[in-house]
Amino acid sequence: MGKRGRACVVVLGDLGRSPRMQYHALSLARQASFQVDIVAYGECIVIICSKSPIDPHPYHGAATIPSALYPVTLLLKAFIQLTMLLWFLFVKVPAPDTFLVQNPPSVPTLIAVKWASSWRRAAFVVDWHNFGYTLLALSLGRNNMFVSLYRWGKMATGSLKAMQHELDQNWGVRAQVLYDQPPEFFHPALLEERHELFCRVKNDLCHPISRELENQELNETLFTTKIYTDISLKQNRPALVLSSTSWTPDENFGILLEAAVMYDRRVAARSKHLYPNLLFIITGKGPEKEMYEENIKCLNLRHVAFRTMWLPAEDYPLLLGSADLGVCLHTSSSGLDLPMKVVDMFGCGLPVCSVSYSCIQELVKDGKNGLLFSSSSELADQLLILFKGFPGNCDALMSLKVGAMETGSSGRWATEWEDCAKPLITQENPSALSVVSQIADS
Repeated sequence: MGKRGRACVVVLGDLGRSPRMQYHALSLARQASFQVDIVAYGECIVIICSKSPIDPHPYHGAATIPSALYPVTLLLKAFIQLTMLLWFLFVKVPAPDTFLVQNPPSVPTLIAVKWASSWRRAAFVVDWHNFGYTLLALSLGRNNMFVSLYRWGKMATGSLKAMQHELDQNWGVRAQVLYDQPPEFFHPALLEERHELFCRVKNDLCHPISRELENQELNETLFTTKIYTDISLKQNRPALVLSSTSWTPDENFGILLEAAVMYDRRVAARSKHLYPNLLFIITGKGPEKEMYEENIKCLNLRHVAFRTMWLPAEDYPLLLGSADLGVCLHTSSSGLDLPMKVVDMFGCGLPVCSVSYSCIQELVKDGKNGLLFSSSSELADQLLILFKGFPGNCDALMSLKVGAMETGSSGRWATEWEDCAKPLITQENPSALSVVSQIADS
């Protein structure tokens, strides 16, 4: 352990959208016995802060920049963020042994943390998530001057084997791969846990086909029934499909909406008793949420319903552990990062249908723990195949669930962090630049 016994985790963004940095903070406190300071904006995560020696230092996020003014004010925004970070890292936060920073964004985060680590003689550890310039290109276009400068500045990012190779070959950075694994609190939910969760969120769900839930008593939910102390799953319950998102341009939820319309029409034209109604719950918040909510309102569906929710931190793992299928629409701007939400789903034994892109096969094994799709029609076909005969006679879904359980039980975050990250973070050389490469984007 370092001589000060402190670590500082830096996130230039909402901590609630950075689960991996939350897990780092938890491991720094529990496994490295550090007092941990978190510099980020957003609410303190209950799972972390209520159980460990972690001090949050929240700040206000920068105001949204109008698209017409984006190129003009980008540098001003970076300067304001740099000033804010320097105040926290040089003055407000006690001197740590280690700064651990999430990247991207690279500018101005890496500059501020590098200066602070040199001044305060602390180790500088970077958790690389994705290429910062490719994310910026989603807003400005790949040929924009700012994107070119961002890339040229060598403050770029990486992920897993492909990203580790990219860092080494193009940027001269030797990255240690830290494979994402689900923390211990992601696991299949017990029947009692499911019932209690569905009771808490019952008013947010309602029935996707009718309003019968409005008159139900406390011991009955859309999915479960409790008689005295006995809890059972309803045979006529809808299938629960879960997706989580930051509602950003790298996730095209139009694919999911189109697939839902196709499923609804095909079920209406077939033997309805063979296919369940579907309830899609989409968790998260972000810039495109309202747009998609308006699109959902325009859908005229009889066998499918959507609910968008923002769950307390302690309820999100329970919802994953209670769902029947996960859907991931994440597509990497760099083609090199993988979605950590899928890792958490596997930790809960939840099979996943994921949009296909260059390196997703490293995580989702098609036909074993999930299925890959490239279009809304493919996704609709997969929903029909997996849910035919639900809940009692859907062998295809059960087979994928077994594979997801095996993947989720193959390793856990604490073990991976102990082997790969702890040796870097607790090293004694305070001037060393260490890099932790990850497979996932939050």
